[in-house]
Amino acid sequence: MRFLFCLLLLTSISSFASPLTPADSLRKPLTLHALYTPASLIIGGLIANGHSEESIKNELAESRNRHIPRFHTHIDDYMQFSPLVFAYGLDAFGIQSKTDVLNRTAILVKGEAMALTTATILKSATHTLRPDGSSYNSFPSGHTTQAFAAATFLNEEYKDRYPWMPYASYTVASSVGLLRVANNRHYISDVLVGAGIGYLSMKLAYWTHRYKWGRAHAKMQPVY
Repeated sequence: MRFLFCLLLLTSISSFASPLTPADSLRKPLTLHALYTPASLIIGGLIANGHSEESIKNELAESRNRHIPRFHTHIDDYMQFSPLVFAYGLDAFGIQSKTDVLNRTAILVKGEAMALTTATILKSATHTLRPDGSSYNSFPSGHTTQAFAAATFLNEEYKDRYPWMPYASYTVASSVGLLRVANNRHYISDVLVGAGIGYLSMKLAYWTHRYKWGRAHAKMQPVY
């Protein structure tokens, strides 16, 4: 049910899209293949999200408490936003991104809104206790949702110029998720579902964008 709720909430945005213009037709439509990655992350998180002591999430939490019980860092609080700093920083230093600044910012705002709204709704609906017992808003991980949305944004803007960008951006995002588990703030299930939400939200923002500003100069390349 959580998986269906998440997908319905995210994909409902596309129903409000206006008819395609000739310029918009340069983009390829969203395909089933494009959903494999976020669906795998979300399904994996739901599989790991058992309530028994032998569930994947509880086994990993127990292992964390046994091997690194005192581990704590705040670096993940900053790393979740680092892809956005790089995305705009590279452009500021003259390394041109795929999309002009107005359209790029509009895409970012839409993607962030979808990702964080979905994560917030799920946190409230599931009311899951954090592994450290501090609060009932563990599922999904907001930090990981933010990190993967930001990483997807950076990747879409620079993957054509730098083939290594997917590896760099998603390594940073994955590190944020792992640190949330190591900090005992989230279960692995929270992290996986958050990653799927962040990734899919930003992809949908690119897919539905109409490039209303600077249309003649925008490089409207398809999102795969």
